[in-house]
Amino acid sequence: MISPTEYDQLDGLAMAALVRTGQLTPADLCAAAIARAEAVNPKLNAVVYPLYEQARRRAAAGLPAGPFGGVPFLLKDFGAQYTGAPHTSGSRALRNFVPTEDAELVCRWQAAGLNILGKTNTPEFALMGVTEPTLHGPTRNPWHLGHTPGGSSGGAAAAVAAGITPVAGAGDGGGSIRIPAACCGLFGLKPSRGRVPTGPEQGEKWQGAAVEHVLSRSVRDSAALLDATQGPDVGAPYFLPNPARSYLEEASRAPGRLRVGFSLGHPLGSTLHPECATAVRDAARLLESLGHDVAEVPLPFDGRAVATAFLMLYFGETGASIAALAKVLGRPARPRDVEPTTWLLSLLGRTYTAADFAAARHTWNDSARRMGRFHQTYDLLLTPTLATPPVRIGELQPKSLEQTLLKVVNTFGLGGLIRRSGIVEKLAEQSLEKTPYTQVANLTGQPAMSVPLHWTADGLPCGVQFIASLGAEDVLFRLAGQLEQAQPWFDKRPALVG
Repeated sequence: MISPTEYDQLDGLAMAALVRTGQLTPADLCAAAIARAEAVNPKLNAVVYPLYEQARRRAAAGLPAGPFGGVPFLLKDFGAQYTGAPHTSGSRALRNFVPTEDAELVCRWQAAGLNILGKTNTPEFALMGVTEPTLHGPTRNPWHLGHTPGGSSGGAAAAVAAGITPVAGAGDGGGSIRIPAACCGLFGLKPSRGRVPTGPEQGEKWQGAAVEHVLSRSVRDSAALLDATQGPDVGAPYFLPNPARSYLEEASRAPGRLRVGFSLGHPLGSTLHPECATAVRDAARLLESLGHDVAEVPLPFDGRAVATAFLMLYFGETGASIAALAKVLGRPARPRDVEPTTWLLSLLGRTYTAADFAAARHTWNDSARRMGRFHQTYDLLLTPTLATPPVRIGELQPKSLEQTLLKVVNTFGLGGLIRRSGIVEKLAEQSLEKTPYTQVANLTGQPAMSVPLHWTADGLPCGVQFIASLGAEDVLFRLAGQLEQAQPWFDKRPALVG
């Protein structure tokens, strides 16, 4: 058996080591995880589909002897399909959908020995940087229950921060690993485009902007799980060179003297919250103390152009998702099937032309070239992960006037008219104003990580982001391991579980 205190002091690799040496069993870990979930989840609403009985049976029957043999794990209720478990993507339109085939990534996670305990909350179709779907209700931040854990992997982040599992599945199409990592005091790495599989049904997600990995408390858990999942699957459209060494090994290697450019510029020209600026300045000083070359630089990309191109993707993919609902519903989707904002986004997606989308893709390529030139001088770009600390629950929901506008537009299908008015772009920009730093790495395909190095005066986490050149996850893991040693965060725990 293992006590709650002992369970909370272990990362995933430490748990697996105790199983391998016979000091614990998978059943012990499963019982501890379920007990923690039952204690804290009612306050958080992080796990929306418990699969406890299935997890108990797997623990008793025996799990693969992989690097995470017996370790409890949670899947995000978006992207990573799991046979026999609900897969709603946070939408009432899919509340009865149960997949009959595992995603390739889920197969690899299970082969690594992870024991799936349940599924975590996500905003509808993973479209928001907060996790407040109508279907399941909001997930709350363990550090302060009145604030968001971020999104779209907010349920996963809240669960890991609260100690339900040491690691949980997550996905990132515009910052959805890094944003909740920053909000919940976790380590979150978005791998390079093509580093992990997206099959068996899809060759790429969100035109290649979206990639899945995990949220974790320790750097080494993230590294070891990327070792277990990296590499193309059948029909993959992207092939990256294999890493020279395992990422787990890289996480314990010295990073050498890195050239780091940091920026406090807001990509949309707005004001950066002082706490986020302090987080970056403190990180820059820490890097200098560790022997790295650090210089302040202007942002090496056009923030407004990136935002515009991302919104084109955002609208278009939402439109495609709504159209695809017909396969599950047996009829075309209707406004009442989804949330009003989601339906409006889908209407907007249908008002743009193929030429509009092609022009937006040119911005992707231009941004990649700009970042490539930046990396000829600097190994890494350091920015805030977010432009503000975690916002309050409900703060980014449409206000009453906006809700009236949404109702009129959705009722009469006025997507083209509302697009020409510029109102929706203004509303969308206001949303991106809080999260303007993460999208560029999705468009360029570069790996990026959020590292928990700062907490606000109110005790809320405030992460910083590092972006590396395409395929350079090894550089990120080496630096993350050094930062974790220099300024440890593993034992910083929210009062909810203290």
